[in-house]
Amino acid sequence: MIGERAERFRALHAEGCFALPNAWDAGSAQIMAGLGFQAVATTSAGLAFMLGRRDGEAAVSRAEALENARTLVGAVDLPVSADLEDGFGPSPEDVAATVTAAIEAGLCGCTIEDTTADPASPIHGFEAAVARVAAGVRAARAAPHPFVLTARAENFLHGRPDLDDTIRRLAAFAEAGADCLYAPGLPDEAAIRAVVRAVAPRPVNVLIGPRGGAVPLARLAALGVRRVSVGGAIARAAYGAALEAGRALARGEMGVIAALTPYGQIAPYMRSGEGQT
Repeated sequence: MIGERAERFRALHAEGCFALPNAWDAGSAQIMAGLGFQAVATTSAGLAFMLGRRDGEAAVSRAEALENARTLVGAVDLPVSADLEDGFGPSPEDVAATVTAAIEAGLCGCTIEDTTADPASPIHGFEAAVARVAAGVRAARAAPHPFVLTARAENFLHGRPDLDDTIRRLAAFAEAGADCLYAPGLPDEAAIRAVVRAVAPRPVNVLIGPRGGAVPLARLAALGVRRVSVGGAIARAAYGAALEAGRALARGEMGVIAALTPYGQIAPYMRSGEGQT
């Protein structure tokens, strides 16, 4: 079953452009599946919020991230890819161990960042970053089915708006064998186009659109983008609704709560309890 999902996920990257929604629990994954998406991904921000923690502070362990991923794999009949942050360790061996564990969890792909989890020096040096991706690729190739390893260059999310270095890193990650390339926070469409050109024919993932503002999927497809993810955006929408409703309730106001999506519009996306013990 996982092998068939993995083949489907690899095929999605071969042509065209598809949206990859990020879910954080079984219910959100099932909603995305019910809406007709062809694959889902996890989100480190959504998982961190679900656990009552902050994202980007190394507050979630490898075991917790993979347990969450297994929940999504079991919740839907779609390929699932996981946001595995920096691979949960600084060394190439750490990344390889994380990718191997991801394969064992039934995932069809994952993302690995070039971040360090050290606020004072947030990005790995070039050689170390490439070595980490290469180790992840070797682990991915040992899988019994296709496994899409996406390598991320995080400069623009960590106060280093250096497009040349970002492209250099992505091109090196592609040379090391990464299946998909990703630089979240690119500033504009020209930067997206430059990244696509630099790593061609490898597929490129973008985060919603350029940092200057989201653009339609068709426009990103015209730039050569193959995959569009949304990170923690859908989780933020859910938690934002909870925040708004809670504030209204704290003020003694009921209008916001009464206007929330009714149960009957959400329940059909969830599995029936019949036959469960």
